[in-house]
Amino acid sequence: MRRPLILVTGFGPFPGVADNPSGRLAQALARSGKARRAARVRALVIPTTYRDTAALPRQAARLKPDAVLMFGLAGRARVLRVETCGRNQASTRHFDAAQKKPSRVLIPGAPKLLKITSPSTALVKAARATGARARLSNDAGGYVCNAAIFHMLNGMRGEKAPPVAFVHIPWPREYAGGRHRPSFAALQRAAEAMLAAMVS
Repeated sequence: MRRPLILVTGFGPFPGVADNPSGRLAQALARSGKARRAARVRALVIPTTYRDTAALPRQAARLKPDAVLMFGLAGRARVLRVETCGRNQASTRHFDAAQKKPSRVLIPGAPKLLKITSPSTALVKAARATGARARLSNDAGGYVCNAAIFHMLNGMRGEKAPPVAFVHIPWPREYAGGRHRPSFAALQRAAEAMLAAMVS
């Protein structure tokens, strides 16, 4: 029986963050024996730029994944946030990793909002089953993470489009300290459970 192909993405560095744990998490999932028993896993670390997020649907289309599981860092978060939508808008306050700023509208003429196409509630339950704190979120912010969500959803619409999920992770304690933060290992266990939920 053919195992499904899951594309797992995370981000590279951006201003103020020299080592992005979301990219490391995507790579860890691709190496994880537990994840690989559930599916074929392909990791992609995305440069944290608006230009690269716009190219995501084309990259995904070449791989032809059965599902897409995306991770990004939410620096102020304390829990895993499973996003439920992406918005066709961006904040012009912050530079991306290429020192560029976006226009306020990501794709002129596209819908203002697109809903996530994966079972978000099931992903929250899967993460919680590992002991992680997780919740649904309807605001992915105005930075590159939201742009990645919106571009991926807009570029992969239709009956045969794979389900897409996006999860914001908090800083692991190895990066930011604080005993109330999850360890990287705990984040990986939650991510493995969410990947399995997408497969099932």
